[in-house]
Order: sequence, then C-alpha cells, then structure tokens
Amino acid sequence: MKEQIETSLPFKARMGGVLYLIIIIGGLFGAGYVPSTIVVHGDAAATVNNILTNESLYRFGLGVHIIVVLCNIPLAAIFYDLFEFANKSLARLVMLFILVSATIEGVSLLNKFVPLILLQSAAIMTVEQLQTTAYMHFLLHEIGFNLSLAFFGCYCLLAGYLIFRLGVLPRIIGLLLAIGGACYLINSFANFLVPEFAVGLLPYIFIPCFFGEATLCLSLLIKGVNLEQKVI
Repeated sequence: MKEQIETSLPFKARMGGVLYLIIIIGGLFGAGYVPSTIVVHGDAAATVNNILTNESLYRFGLGVHIIVVLCNIPLAAIFYDLFEFANKSLARLVMLFILVSATIEGVSLLNKFVPLILLQSAAIMTVEQLQTTAYMHFLLHEIGFNLSLAFFGCYCLLAGYLIFRLGVLPRIIGLLLAIGGACYLINSFANFLVPEFAVGLLPYIFIPCFFGEATLCLSLLIKGVNLEQKVI
C-alpha cells in the first residue's frame, strides 16, 4: 500500500502542475487579456461596441475561462491527496476553498453570457437600455470574480502554510504562495470596501500572486513532491 502511495503521489503532483499551468495561461487570457480588450470601465456603449466587433474573441475568452474553472476541480482533489497524510482536516479545507472559489467563479461567468443574449434580442429594448443592462452584468461578474478570489486567496494562504510546514515542496514556494494569497484577499476586500483605493492596486497587487502560483506550478511539474511528510 505504501509503495502504491509513493508511486501515485509524484504522478498526481505532476498532473497538478499541468492543471495549474492551464489555469495560469488560461486565466491570463480569459480573465485578463480578453476583458481588458473588451470592457471599457465607465463606458457601456464602448463596451458593447467592442463585443460586437470582437465577438469571436469574446466567445473564445469565455470558453477558455470555463476550462480554467473546470481544471480547478481535479486540482482540488490532487491537493487533498498531497496533504491528507499530514493533516486530513486542513487538506479538506484546502480542497473546500478551491471548490467554493471555482463554484462562485463559474456562476459569475453566467453574467458574461447576458450581453450575447441581449445582442441577439436587440428589438426588445432600446439601444441605451441594452448597453446599460449588458454593462451592469459585466459589473456583476467582476463582483462575483472578486468574491471567488477571496476564497482562492484563503486556499493560497493555507496551502502555502502546509507547504512551508511539511516540506513537501521547497519552503520558499509555500512562503511565496501565502504572500500571493494575502494579496488576493487585500484586492478582494479593497474592491468591496474601498473601490477607489482598489483601482490603484492594479495590476501590481497580482504580481506576487503570479510568482507564487507560477513557482508552485513549475515545482510540481519539474521536481514533484517530497514523500517524507510529517504530521501536523
């Protein structure tokens, strides 16, 4: 049984690295590049016009974003397997934070389909109503996305703590991941509580998040995990 575990964990770790790589690249494109190209903050008319002129890009970005959400589900199971031998309760909590984050993110994506539906049914409202309604759903998606990042930040903090304590990966990765998690939380709560302050944080607040997750991804892909785990 122990030999089976020792054989499967390195494979699962590398699969986790592959999934994380998809999440990072897909997230940069679907949740980063495409919205920055389409959405003009404070200008509903320009935003809707960008959808009309870049509909294929918009739809492709949605598809990529859905793949990112889907990848989080097996990733949650893999992290549970990597941490369960050290502390089952904390491993469950890591998995729960990822799954809740993915659920909120997936539901909030529904808002981004509304503009496409409205554009296909343009006769039922005036141009101004269509633009305002479509833009309002973009804002709702941003709220949902920031809420999902708060839960994802909790995952990063907890997973970073476990990596640092257990030594399953280089401890510096745990530290970087935890710092990234704190940045996710700061960004989310700044958006909820002090939106004007949150605007000034972008894009710098996400730089530690990127480095923390990128180093975790590369370590899982290249090095795998240390099987000599300790119980906490």
